[in-house]
Amino acid sequence: MNRRELVNAVAGHTGQSPKDTDASIRGLVDVVIASVAKGEIVSIPGFAKFSKRQTKARMGRNPQTGAPVKIPARTKARITPLKMYKDVVLGKEKAPKIGTVAAAPAKKAAVKKAAPAKKAAVKKAAPAKKAAPKKAAPKKAAKKVAKRR
Repeated sequence: MNRRELVNAVAGHTGQSPKDTDASIRGLVDVVIASVAKGEIVSIPGFAKFSKRQTKARMGRNPQTGAPVKIPARTKARITPLKMYKDVVLGKEKAPKIGTVAAAPAKKAAVKKAAPAKKAAVKKAAPAKKAAPKKAAPKKAAKKVAKRR
């Protein structure tokens, strides 16, 4: 899902215009980035926690040569998914329903008026054929292979 698809999906779900939704999403991203850059932790309940993490300088080893290598201190961005997000993604809980707020009644009415769908004929699968046993290589070919070795 790209940005435009996200904006349209959120706009349809909340009933806002896509222009207002885009401004809200841009504002959310800007505030999260600016806050984390200052060193604050931003947590969106049920979704994720955004933070900035400092690592200390340490000694490591080059895996090819085994020589010691100094690894400098760094600042890293950390995004931690929270429990509700993980539960939904891993299938432990049902995903929230998304749809259009304003168009939901119209869709239900359209579904009721539509003709019932015909049931698709279920075809039985043909019984699986047994694979023919592999034939032994002719003796002449086996002798040629043996000579090559």
